[in-house]
Amino acid sequence: MTARPSALLDDLDTALVALAPIRRRILAALVQPASAAGLAGQLGMPRQKIGHHLKALEGAGLIRLAGERKKRGFTERLFVAAEQYVLDPALLQAPPDPDAVEAQDRHAADHLISTASAMVRDVARMRQAAEAEGARLLTLTVEADVCFAAPAEFDAFTSEVADAVAALARKYAAPSGRRYRLTAAAHPAVARPAPTRN
Repeated sequence: MTARPSALLDDLDTALVALAPIRRRILAALVQPASAAGLAGQLGMPRQKIGHHLKALEGAGLIRLAGERKKRGFTERLFVAAEQYVLDPALLQAPPDPDAVEAQDRHAADHLISTASAMVRDVARMRQAAEAEGARLLTLTVEADVCFAAPAEFDAFTSEVADAVAALARKYAAPSGRRYRLTAAAHPAVARPAPTRN
């Protein structure tokens, strides 16, 4: 068995098991199948301690049995973890207020964060489901940097993007088939450090 490309952590108890520092080191090491003895040597920890954490990780569904092998008269179990874990952003957010009006302001940062959080959760869940069926999840990501000389240019760009997306949505509106969600978002770019000179 090979490592799973990703796994969504959408349960608080499971996330807490995964986030313990020692267990994070074990999960990182288990991208390739390994046993408790192998991990003990790799991480410089007692095998019994590794075994304790492996049991907790297996019980939480964070690692899977990758195989078994005979070694010096006993059976050694090999485990494997995902290459990466995605933490559901909703675990770190306050429960929604049922009496609150949902933000519809397309310029509100809170609305962007909420939308991005839902995208992370939904795509991670669909990817896991596709992997379980041996299928590939078809997605699209488009990224570009733009630069505005004045706030009015940002407003004009927003209107043009909204009009272009609306036109494409009208063009690709088949009465049946696989439905896709297109999300266009813009935020200030993170400043990158200037390259150092030798």
